[in-house]
Amino acid sequence: MTACIRRLADVPFLVIGHRGAAGLKPENTLASFRAAVELGVHGVELDARWVQGELVVIHDDALERTTDGHGAVGGQSFAALRRLDAGEGERVPTLAEVLRTVPEQVLVNVELKGSCTAAPVAEALAPLARPLLVSSFDSQRLAEFRRRCPQVPVAPLVGGWAPGVPEAATALGAWGVHLPLRAVNGARVAALRRRGLRCVVYTVNSRRRAANLRALGVDGVFTDYPDRLRSLSAASTAASSRCSW
Repeated sequence: MTACIRRLADVPFLVIGHRGAAGLKPENTLASFRAAVELGVHGVELDARWVQGELVVIHDDALERTTDGHGAVGGQSFAALRRLDAGEGERVPTLAEVLRTVPEQVLVNVELKGSCTAAPVAEALAPLARPLLVSSFDSQRLAEFRRRCPQVPVAPLVGGWAPGVPEAATALGAWGVHLPLRAVNGARVAALRRRGLRCVVYTVNSRRRAANLRALGVDGVFTDYPDRLRSLSAASTAASSRCSW
């Protein structure tokens, strides 16, 4: 575990911008990540895909929802992807561009999307000395990343709760688990805690709900609206300042 992640572990409650600030700006664009940072998030989350020798930041398999293009992302050339409008004149960014844009003290959580992504993401992240976290719904993809880049913490994404979730995450050597909001309760948070695992919940867009989760013992949330959770992130940053974060 990197020194940066150890410092982030001292933050009482992580507020992570989901695809940047997806409720405020076009998701997974540089404008979205800048907006999230300006609103004081502890981290940003993004989706990385390997397309024609480049790591691009886009969520869906298809282009229609988030760009003015049509068809499968994987069927495009990198040059064609870069010509698309990803909303408000923004372009589909590369992972390298996002990493240059987001300040080095801000956590970047990379979700592995599509096939053949683990190896190039591992190569891209391995030299970096900044807070990083890698997640995926695909346990094999996450295990491959872990083998290639053991110094960067990982967190499996799960679509629901199953009795074996804590054990599987422990076997992977995970930092924590990303749980959907509907799957969270006190017993499950406690089960993760007993194994030394952190619990970050997606996607939480209500300050009241985020505050309730914090009281339950959850370690953080992903949000589309960092502006709504700004007071929580500010309080956590202030509390962690004595820990030299």
